[in-house]
Amino acid sequence: MIAPHQYIERETRLIKTERFCGDRWLNWAYRALWEDAGWLMKALTSQRTTQVLGFFNYDRPFTATQAAVSRCARAMEIDLSECLESRDRLNTLRRLFQRRLRYWQVRPMDEDPRAIVSPADARLLLGSFADDSSLFLKGKFFDYDELLGIDRSRWLRLFRQGDWAIFRLTPDKYHYNHSPVSGRVLDCYDISGRYHSCNPGPVVVAATPYSKNKRVVTIIDTEVPGGSRVGVVAMIEIVALMIGHIDQCYSAVAYDDPRPIQVGMMIEKGRPKSLYRPGSSTDVLLFEPGRVAFCEDLVRNRFRPGVESRFSQGFGRALVETDVRVRSTIGWKREGSSDGRS
Repeated sequence: MIAPHQYIERETRLIKTERFCGDRWLNWAYRALWEDAGWLMKALTSQRTTQVLGFFNYDRPFTATQAAVSRCARAMEIDLSECLESRDRLNTLRRLFQRRLRYWQVRPMDEDPRAIVSPADARLLLGSFADDSSLFLKGKFFDYDELLGIDRSRWLRLFRQGDWAIFRLTPDKYHYNHSPVSGRVLDCYDISGRYHSCNPGPVVVAATPYSKNKRVVTIIDTEVPGGSRVGVVAMIEIVALMIGHIDQCYSAVAYDDPRPIQVGMMIEKGRPKSLYRPGSSTDVLLFEPGRVAFCEDLVRNRFRPGVESRFSQGFGRALVETDVRVRSTIGWKREGSSDGRS
């Protein structure tokens, strides 16, 4: 019997039970293959398998109909009225999952410069590397040294005692990522890796999967004119099963004139930054020590009793996700914090 996985809906504070695609099969595969059939697990999490599964789920000819897309949208409770494109243009499952939103209308953002915003429509978990923090959690979702790349010692030193936030995108979500802060890009690089599932069951079984998967790391300096003034922030975009690619496509206005992220580039909070080619996937944000105060409701939700979370069962302590919307406030610049450059 597979345990349910619940989360908290931020707007209503209601407890919701998540429905997973292929849940039983994925959980069986990870339990059965992780230790006893490593070669088969490597095949399952390879780029080739991800490409095949992606085609099977999103590009099959008989799913490229308006009726098939409408059925899928209804089943996943996707609100098509939020989309920038008309319904008749969303005529394949791939187009549905790569849909664009009128985010300036349907995902409003607090214009307070101290606010840090969610990079995605996602299920959020908060944590800290500092052992004196109530949010301390070490070595569970990712191996810290691997996450940023073992050859990036400067960034490893910078965030070692800092705070983190994990954003788990489910297949029904809007798959554009937006910048959580304003600042100048100090570094941007790819790290090769596997394509592990982001389903909570496999995440519990697999050792630190988010630092094993292929990912893109963007380092943002916010201590610049027009920046958010919360120090240096790392944004890590992580692929997963059926996610084959991350397009870096920053747009300063709507989705117009998309540009790849480059060192020295100024990016503005709340603007589209990248796109996951569809499926489920994960974002991780890292903050320097003492620079960010997470929103109180999100901190409370992590420890809320009476919520059945697979993460809690797997890690032996309360770990409850909150469903958040892209561009909604997740934290604030901590008052009095400074790195000495402002």
